[in-house]
Amino acid sequence: MPDGFFNAAVSISAGAVAAAGVGVCLRGARKELDDRTAPMAGLVAAFIFAVQMLNFPVAAGTSGHLLGGTLAAILVGPYTAVLCVAVVLLVQGFFFADGGLTALGVNITLMGIVAIVAGWAVFRLIASRARSRGVVVAASFVAALVSVPVAALAFALLFWIGGTAPIEVGTVAMAMGGVHVLIGIGEGLITAVTVSTVLAVRPDLVYGARGLAAPLVLKGADGEATAVSAPQRATAPRRVGWFLPAGVLVAALLAGIVSFYASSSPDGLERVAEDKGFISQARDHALGDQPLADYGEVGGIPVGVAGLVGVGVTLAVGGGLFFAVRRRNQGKASDDSAKDEVTA
Repeated sequence: MPDGFFNAAVSISAGAVAAAGVGVCLRGARKELDDRTAPMAGLVAAFIFAVQMLNFPVAAGTSGHLLGGTLAAILVGPYTAVLCVAVVLLVQGFFFADGGLTALGVNITLMGIVAIVAGWAVFRLIASRARSRGVVVAASFVAALVSVPVAALAFALLFWIGGTAPIEVGTVAMAMGGVHVLIGIGEGLITAVTVSTVLAVRPDLVYGARGLAAPLVLKGADGEATAVSAPQRATAPRRVGWFLPAGVLVAALLAGIVSFYASSSPDGLERVAEDKGFISQARDHALGDQPLADYGEVGGIPVGVAGLVGVGVTLAVGGGLFFAVRRRNQGKASDDSAKDEVTA
């Protein structure tokens, strides 16, 4: 969302919530970021950036785009997912003038924290005892679908608390909830297809499916079979390997080529703002005159080129952040191990 939709109190409060949430997730991500998840997280952030450029039609004159929080949570874990979405929003806001700078806290709170908490909770509720990939994929679809209208309704609540236009909360909630259910269906399909694809080629890279295993059947001397929970494999985890460059290539193709065919219709929030009369509250972006603003339109740069730049920047920023968190976690583990040896 742009600047201007919320008053200063809500913008500052949401910024504080976002900062605190990111701080918590920086600590929580240390447990999620291993030799597989760290490079995977950078790729996931770049992939979300690319797919968010691909607005898809959901109704007459309205489009939607991926939020990506639930997808990230399923692939790399919920704490890391919040960081992925925050990185994407930071790159969009500062490099492409997409999303207001004073609205950054609101965007991270709604698209990152709220959407991910809702999506991950639904996913775990459905897939916690999953024994098949089909259940994980179905849970991915439902969780992603639910996360979008939940975030939209949270927007309506914030707008009621501190919106800059006198609109009834029920009116905004109904409009936002209705159109974002349709967008949620697209979110669910993209999430399910992506999770299904990764499960098919590298199931070990799906964080949300790491506990997926068929029951271990033991047979006694009398031939009687007993099913027990399968233990974790003792083998070392495989590294990301070829999957990383393949994923970067897919993100580059989406941002560099497919983005030319994205819908030009207003997205769900913009359409509701137009219909309900508060679009006029939006303020011009502080960085709206830079060459990459509006994905190259301001500087006359083709959208595909701007998309490729965005994928590269997101991958670099996200990858650097996740490896730094991973390295700090390894250093802390080494220090703890050394202390234990000294104590012993």
